[in-house]
Amino acid sequence: MARVAFVTGGTRGIGKAISARLKADGMKVAAGYSGNEEAAQATAKELGIMVIKGNVGSFEDCAAAAKAVEAQLGPIEVLVNNAGITRDGFFHKMSHEQWSEVIRVNMDSCFNMTRQVIEGMRTRGFGRIINISSINGQKGQAGQVNYSAAKAGMIGFTKALAQEGASKGITVNAIAPGYIDTEMVAAVPEEVLKKIIGSIPVGRLGKGEEIAHAVAFLASDGAGFMTGATITMNGAQYIA
Repeated sequence: MARVAFVTGGTRGIGKAISARLKADGMKVAAGYSGNEEAAQATAKELGIMVIKGNVGSFEDCAAAAKAVEAQLGPIEVLVNNAGITRDGFFHKMSHEQWSEVIRVNMDSCFNMTRQVIEGMRTRGFGRIINISSINGQKGQAGQVNYSAAKAGMIGFTKALAQEGASKGITVNAIAPGYIDTEMVAAVPEEVLKKIIGSIPVGRLGKGEEIAHAVAFLASDGAGFMTGATITMNGAQYIA
């Protein structure tokens, strides 16, 4: 029977690539989104997947999303915590809202969404939880203290929960992408983008499909002995 996967932030960028790959692998996929209705409906039509609107920073929205997926597709067996935002600025000028919004959406969301599915995974004796962190959660980045802190927190979350879930057939892993060729990166000024690419030893941006390939492995039955890991995918820009 096809497994059920839920990908937060799953209708654009890296998330869309993950949703497409898991669907191609035969899973029943639902993708979460927060605001871009047009992109979400286009992705739903293109990929033939379920889409759900909500804010992953809200525990109530995550509970509602999990219930909707279970009602339409079945219990969530694969969860990809991918949704994230940036609110960049140097720390000495950062507002409390810039800090707290990023922490809520990027870090609190791991609790909000995972808490909805963990008990069912424990009961069924199977689960795959995959957290999309970032190179900047590993090395830090000036102007992104909030984002770096949240993404580093995802890695700690991964390591601890992996130990709790291991005996119940649940694996918990993280992927830390570097700079990926998405709409967000494409919006960076050309001169800045050239400098970024120049700092990547492989000489190019990563592709969403490459991140999705790693997610597909971690989501598979064959990845049962891999848990608590952080896969670094950044073209050797930073080696953890």
